[in-house]
Amino acid sequence: MRVGRSITLGVLAAALTVSAHAPALAGNQPAYKDARRPVSVRVADLMKRMTLDDKLGQMMQAERLGVKSPADVTTGRLGSLLSGGSSQPTPNTPATWADMYDGFQKAALATPLGIPLIYGVDAVHGHNGVYGATVFPHNIGLGASRDPKLVEKIGRATAEEVSGTGIDWDFAPCLCVARNDRWGRTYESFGEVPQLATEMTSIITGLQGRSLGGPASVLATAKHYVGDGGTTGGVNEGNTQLSEQELRAIHLPPFKEAVKRGVGSVMVSYSSWNDVKLHANKYLVTDVLKKELGFDGIVVSDYNGVDKIDGQTGFTPDEVEASINAGIDMVMVPYDWQKFIDTLRTLVQDGRVPMSRIDDANRRILTKKFQLGLFEHPLTDRRYLGTIGSQEHRNLARQAVRESQVLLKNEHNVLPLDKSRNKIFVAGKNADDLGNQAGGWTVGWQGTSGPVIPGTTIRQGIEKTVKPSSTVTFSKDGSGIDKSYDVAVAVVGETPYAETKGDRPGDMGLDATDLATLQKLHDSGVPTVVVLVSGRPLDITKQLPDWAGLIESWLPGSEGQGVADVLFGDYNPTGKLPVTWMRSADQQPINVGDGKPALFPFGYGLRYHQRFPW
Repeated sequence: MRVGRSITLGVLAAALTVSAHAPALAGNQPAYKDARRPVSVRVADLMKRMTLDDKLGQMMQAERLGVKSPADVTTGRLGSLLSGGSSQPTPNTPATWADMYDGFQKAALATPLGIPLIYGVDAVHGHNGVYGATVFPHNIGLGASRDPKLVEKIGRATAEEVSGTGIDWDFAPCLCVARNDRWGRTYESFGEVPQLATEMTSIITGLQGRSLGGPASVLATAKHYVGDGGTTGGVNEGNTQLSEQELRAIHLPPFKEAVKRGVGSVMVSYSSWNDVKLHANKYLVTDVLKKELGFDGIVVSDYNGVDKIDGQTGFTPDEVEASINAGIDMVMVPYDWQKFIDTLRTLVQDGRVPMSRIDDANRRILTKKFQLGLFEHPLTDRRYLGTIGSQEHRNLARQAVRESQVLLKNEHNVLPLDKSRNKIFVAGKNADDLGNQAGGWTVGWQGTSGPVIPGTTIRQGIEKTVKPSSTVTFSKDGSGIDKSYDVAVAVVGETPYAETKGDRPGDMGLDATDLATLQKLHDSGVPTVVVLVSGRPLDITKQLPDWAGLIESWLPGSEGQGVADVLFGDYNPTGKLPVTWMRSADQQPINVGDGKPALFPFGYGLRYHQRFPW
């Protein structure tokens, strides 16, 4: 993302301040500052000049809230910062993000060797932490689209918006294969079969470009390595109990394809494989990923992942030793990064962590920084600020919403709805709620109900689509409906969650609020079309006979107009289920090929067949 990084008038003074660290092409400059030299030569030259403290600092990724000031970046020689899911600057505007990034970057450039930072965020469905950014459907919806080219375009749009705020590292895509819908991260999966996630690695090309360092090139991250979608009971951070043959057949293929595409980083999973934490699994991280698959990028830990190896709070020297020797190159240590550096230094001095391992980690980290062009263009390229929430990107998101809708029931051709001379009643807690339709990881880790982002709600999309001869009445709880209405549209389902808080070990049905709303609509005798906004299939078998139509909308994001496009037939639904839909929660796990009778099988999805009069 650093090729052609412009320096605006607003940061010209800052650029002059750091000019001593800018790469010069004169022959008397160190080789690592000479952009004409091969990356391998520059890395080797820089590493010869680095002290042990320089190298340990490069391996640390601190939360930006975990540094007291930018000066900590300089004194700690920190190689990376991140903003966690709820770590946004105030005010949360694109320009404030860019200013924050540049401030930290200048602090990194003030170190003796002037090694730039690489800054990471979880932009998992667009640049979702930034208010005003385009919020795309979550991955499960993109899996329903079966459209890798569309997903690549989403990666490109996301990279542009991320670049506009200075950020150069995206902790996406999640290439997990979700095998149990109880899992709270099911919506981060493209689907239950490895082929879907493998095909959707096209998003990596979108994020990074054809090669790192081009316009708006952002380092992508294949996560979470490996098997996080296969834990027993769908427990987040749990234990995946599989033979190696099964692990390789189900969970490894997307990562293999990501490596082929040149993904710049791989994040290790919190979970375990047959009771061994991935963060301490040298066989899978070093022998399989790095050696067998030939991955030459950065292996990064998950947030405080090293601390979770022994199940006790607070990382120990044994955990640090196990993780680094397992092959982790950069460690996400949000707050205790100084303690981690001190611990790792002692381990190196005592010979418990070989210097060759430290050098391997630094070589990988520095190579990506050089390839991204960070040494030449370290500050934000503000030309991309204008792409954030742009109409072009919102149109792309609307297309993604259209393609992700799955028509599951259409009794008596109740759909598509007529735009003219139609009396429509809209109800449900998710009908007019942008936060609910965007889900978790939206301006906050867990997401929030309400108008947390700009966009179009599903209710607004319906109202914008109908012609003046039609009427639309909205009642969140369904009150006020009577037989005079031609059709009721109930937008129900889940409210936002992320990770462990989203695990559903018990009931997987609709909540009491939704059931009460649906009962009012049913009692009125008006045909009801249900739009289900959810991060996974829900247990709806008992309610389904009462519904004339059913569309699974997943978590569509900011552009609810795309849902209306399908409801009214402006787009004939093409979405196919990326997961098997259970008949009851006690069937979990249920997956294609296991012989369990499904309510709707994997790949199911109806289309409209009649000609439309409008």
